[in-house]
Amino acid sequence: MSDKKIIGRKELISIEDLQLYDLDAKIDTGADSNALHCDDIIIDENGFVTFTLLDEVHTSYHGKRITLPIYKIKKIKSSNGIVQHRPSIQVMVTFFGKSYKTVISLTNRADMKYPMLIGRRFLSNKFLVDVSKEYLAKSQTNEGKI
Repeated sequence: MSDKKIIGRKELISIEDLQLYDLDAKIDTGADSNALHCDDIIIDENGFVTFTLLDEVHTSYHGKRITLPIYKIKKIKSSNGIVQHRPSIQVMVTFFGKSYKTVISLTNRADMKYPMLIGRRFLSNKFLVDVSKEYLAKSQTNEGKI
């Protein structure tokens, strides 16, 4: 039997390093990597990226400007087929009661319903997705299973 946790198509994730807690995330097995909605993304020549987390329509918005070292500039083809060069950062996240170090690309997802996208690289060898379910971590926490 697999020791992988079953997750739903939508889950909650906390990004500890950014002080974002219980952020709605879409699980996207078609996406290779994770992505987070940010505004005013500025890359400087010293290898840092400055950005504003989310925007005022999201409940987790706190208006902070954050500057972090760039982990990598990634060439990413978005769902509409446009290739973008996105900065990515390495952060600690909490997902299903465990902490993980992961890489997240920063992009403007203002026209998307969910501010966070969780991709295959993060899910690989740890989770199985049941697309008929949602927010399984939340229901397990409420039942005292985590």
